Amino acid sequence: MGGHMTPEEFRRYGRQVVDWIADYQERIESYPVLSRVAPGEVLAGLPEHPPETGAGFEAVLADLDQVIMPGVTHWQHPGFFAYFPANASGPAILGDLLSAGLGVQGMLWATSPACTELETRVADWLAELLGLPAKFRGNGVIQDSASGACLVALLAALHRAGGGAPPAQAGFGGRRHTVYISSQTHSAVEKAARITGIGAGNVRLVDVDPDTLAMDPAHLDALIAEDVAAGAVPVLACATIGTTSTTAVDPVRAIGEVCARHGVWLHVDAAYAGVAAVCPELRWINDGLGEHADSYSTNPHKWLLTNFDCNLLYLADPEPMIGALSILPEFLRNTATASGEVIDYRDWQIPLGRRFRALKLWSVIRWYGAEGLREHVRTGVRLARELASWIGEDPAFEVREHHPFGLVCFRPRWEGLPPDEADAATLRLMERLNASGALYLTHTRAGGRVLLRMAIGAPATRDSHVRDAWRRIRDEAAAGP
Repeated sequence: MGGHMTPEEFRRYGRQVVDWIADYQERIESYPVLSRVAPGEVLAGLPEHPPETGAGFEAVLADLDQVIMPGVTHWQHPGFFAYFPANASGPAILGDLLSAGLGVQGMLWATSPACTELETRVADWLAELLGLPAKFRGNGVIQDSASGACLVALLAALHRAGGGAPPAQAGFGGRRHTVYISSQTHSAVEKAARITGIGAGNVRLVDVDPDTLAMDPAHLDALIAEDVAAGAVPVLACATIGTTSTTAVDPVRAIGEVCARHGVWLHVDAAYAGVAAVCPELRWINDGLGEHADSYSTNPHKWLLTNFDCNLLYLADPEPMIGALSILPEFLRNTATASGEVIDYRDWQIPLGRRFRALKLWSVIRWYGAEGLREHVRTGVRLARELASWIGEDPAFEVREHHPFGLVCFRPRWEGLPPDEADAATLRLMERLNASGALYLTHTRAGGRVLLRMAIGAPATRDSHVRDAWRRIRDEAAAGP
């Protein structure tokens, strides 16, 4: 062992790996959802030093079962209700395998034309499936995550705010630049502000409606006017469709009108909920995008059956982004790039190198079709609606009314306990439920109170799993705080 794997060896071991994955999918319910290992336990099971000689792939699979699997939290488990879904499906896994097998480096059109042109087409397919504005067609790119998309959007906004001078070249000219978010906006925006040099201190916090937790456009308008009067340069505002905490939806149209008046870039983060627009009845979430959004991103790797990582970023005008990110050293020069007739996606992202991610999204769309994708999303929405109705009918619980997608937020009432003690009891309940191995929940805080979050969307989750989870939650809460 130790030499290159031959095609015949790859064929033999590859079949074993595919069989292993298929077996895992069949028996996934036999595992506790949340890993039960202690910190350092997996590390202790791995040799401290690398092997001097190679071993057969049987040894890799043996260690996978004995050392690695006990430390895995099973995101595809039907009882996984934490965070948001991170879907993996057979077509996506096979598409990823094809991408790995081809080993394409897609930084330039010339380094693999199919990598670029399939991505362009698939991005347009998704835009059509979601009913996105026509201005995004031809202007989509696959990023690693919504965080990466946010950073790219902010760099493009800085470029536009600077009149076309790349920020890294011109600097900020001694002027303070500002970004606008709410308390419900993902932390990726603040991280992007740190990375770009704007600084976390110049990320301005816009008020939210106390009931809906949606951003207040009037307060955004006032903050921008205040900053302009103080000599600052407002750069970007982020509106969210489906916040991480409770899936609140910001009023994109009203926020966009404010941004348009002040010349501020509007980035719309629809990381989780954006793909819900594959269902026509949920396309109300797209209101205002066509008129006002400069950039928009959503994650097929959350709820659209495409394994991580796969974010789609769309630009109304890609030129500010390309102006901010394009650097052309001699070793990248080629005839196709010089012709101006091709897209070089290296200019649409932070890294130079890029994988053939479009293969897995292409595989998913071709396998499921629009009907299959809609069925998956509608199942999650239906199950969440039913769960919310059960919770709402139980006087021992309180459910947060906003649940248009696959997330339900709720809490036990814990009658007689002061708020702080009730919140602590809710967290203890969550820990007991998660320790059971039957399900996995996370929590948030809204309206000053701790809420449990139950996000439905794993491909294997059925009605019975949601009913069993609710029964377990209710019984465990009835046992007391």
